[in-house]
Amino acid sequence: MQILSPKGDYFISTGMGDVTNASHFRIASVTKTFTAAGIMLLNQKGLLNIDDKITDNAPGKNIPYVPNTPGYDIPYKNEITIRMLLMHRAGVFDITNNDIPDNNFSHGEPYIGKNYLDYMKDQDKNHTFTFDELVGINAKNQLSFFKPGADYHYSDTGYSMLGEIIERVSGKSYADFIKSELLVPNGLLDTSLTWKGSDQDLPAPFVRGYVWMGGKIEEVTRSNMSPHVAEGNITATPKDLANWGKKLLRGEAGLTKTTVEMMKAGTNKGTGIAATYGFGIFYIPGIGYGHNGAHEGYLTYMVYNPKTDVVFVVFTNEWDLQKGLESIKSEMEAMTKIAGHVLKKMGY
Repeated sequence: MQILSPKGDYFISTGMGDVTNASHFRIASVTKTFTAAGIMLLNQKGLLNIDDKITDNAPGKNIPYVPNTPGYDIPYKNEITIRMLLMHRAGVFDITNNDIPDNNFSHGEPYIGKNYLDYMKDQDKNHTFTFDELVGINAKNQLSFFKPGADYHYSDTGYSMLGEIIERVSGKSYADFIKSELLVPNGLLDTSLTWKGSDQDLPAPFVRGYVWMGGKIEEVTRSNMSPHVAEGNITATPKDLANWGKKLLRGEAGLTKTTVEMMKAGTNKGTGIAATYGFGIFYIPGIGYGHNGAHEGYLTYMVYNPKTDVVFVVFTNEWDLQKGLESIKSEMEAMTKIAGHVLKKMGY
């Protein structure tokens, strides 16, 4: 756990061996805070408008935000706005966390009833996934969760589309844009982005990841992160990630405080996270604003409390799958309780 606070900066760990706040680990979906910040930086500069439809042309360009090709003809394409993608309210089917259903469009495909990412990696563990490929599966099989704006459903593939939008608007690769516009200016030199299927190692020094299942522990440190570009592919250190959370949510990362307030604003509809998820940021009542992340072997929280000016990053390097996803849910709940206990002891 890394803490940055007015009372001082602290790092504590247990059960992980020789781990410091300069050890690299996979931050998984906390990556979404960088993607959302990238989109909002472009919005702030007038290079895009988050209330535009994804079929509209970007300001000053004669190309739409997403390619006008069959590979992007997903259901309700003409009704989806960038804001909806940011808030997981576009209804974009999530390729990462859902098996491909059998319907009139997908019938006969070899990956039906399977997770597409797992299916492709079974064919080639080093396969490099692309935005076009992932969105193309939704288009080919006409998959969606609901009509845009009608509901909330977390979608990694929706954030893949935001990665595509960043590339088309900025003229840079997602990795180059995030590095040049957010990492370097904010001194996050121990944060990196992986996009090649064959690039499966973590930078040294690193924290090894493990899965506990069936009474056995398996190391899962090496991983093909290419399907998770823009939604879960970033590697960081506890110190870098805490600095990012503090700078971003204080309005000091290149985004104005007004822009950050837009990112923090939830919908106030529904219950749970659906009521508080803004633009790549959600609110944890009584704790603060941030995001969590889960990639095989790693669980992470990054949270900033504007009332106390305290940011913390807490993570573990083991997935407990003894009871499936319920075990992971229990782990995540325990992590927030531990963080809350530590902060209470500090007087926050």
